[in-house]
Amino acid sequence: MMVEITGLLGLIILILDVYAIVKTVQSNASTGAKVAWVVVILLLPVLGLLLWFLFGPKG
Repeated sequence: MMVEITGLLGLIILILDVYAIVKTVQSNASTGAKVAWVVVILLLPVLGLLLWFLFGPKG
């Protein structure tokens, strides 16, 4: 049971990270900012996602 919950949580985090990366690439931010955000999201999947949600490029 615990393995299923952990696997499901990992899948949800992966889906949200991919969503954050796609939204970052589509944003109007500069290329450098986009690259920096993608690196942060990839290196720190949970913390990077939270930081992107709070401080990431909008629009």
